[in-house]
Amino acid sequence: MTTRCDWAVHNPLEQEYHDNEWGIPLFDDQKLFELLILESMQAGLSWSTILAKRETLTEAYSNWNYQEIAAYTDENVERLLVNPGVIRHKLKIKSTISNAQAFIAIQNEFGSFSHYLWDFVDDKPINNNWSDISEVPAKTELSDKISKDLKKRGFKFLGSTTVYAYMQAIGLVNDHLLTCFKK
Repeated sequence: MTTRCDWAVHNPLEQEYHDNEWGIPLFDDQKLFELLILESMQAGLSWSTILAKRETLTEAYSNWNYQEIAAYTDENVERLLVNPGVIRHKLKIKSTISNAQAFIAIQNEFGSFSHYLWDFVDDKPINNNWSDISEVPAKTELSDKISKDLKKRGFKFLGSTTVYAYMQAIGLVNDHLLTCFKK
């Protein structure tokens, strides 16, 4: 039997995500944007809810084409608000548009969003060695720093706890438990 991190044992979507994405260092700006938005939408919801809606979210948000999303109009917002396959929260929808615009601004300044993010850890993932899920922090000084910088650049729905979850998702930090087969 495969031993996974405790959070990823409740359903096949969690297992698939854990086994094939979570904690693997990610450098592709398109995927970084997708996970950034998914994490921002998760605020107040379960990750299972986001994973269950991921396919319809991807379709509704132009396959995570941040250039297209940055140009969304009020018509796009209204279209999303009536789509049962997405998170129909007006502020989250509008923040996705402004986050796409801020994402592009970072690309223009740093060459890529990936370079901007990975510079925070000198291009090397932080490898933690947790024995139990209770040891894993909800946020860290680094997630505080990144969140503060993102907010300064116009990002929304990316507080320190959300940013830490994002850091875990994209492999900036490796929080697989010592007992996990992915460690």
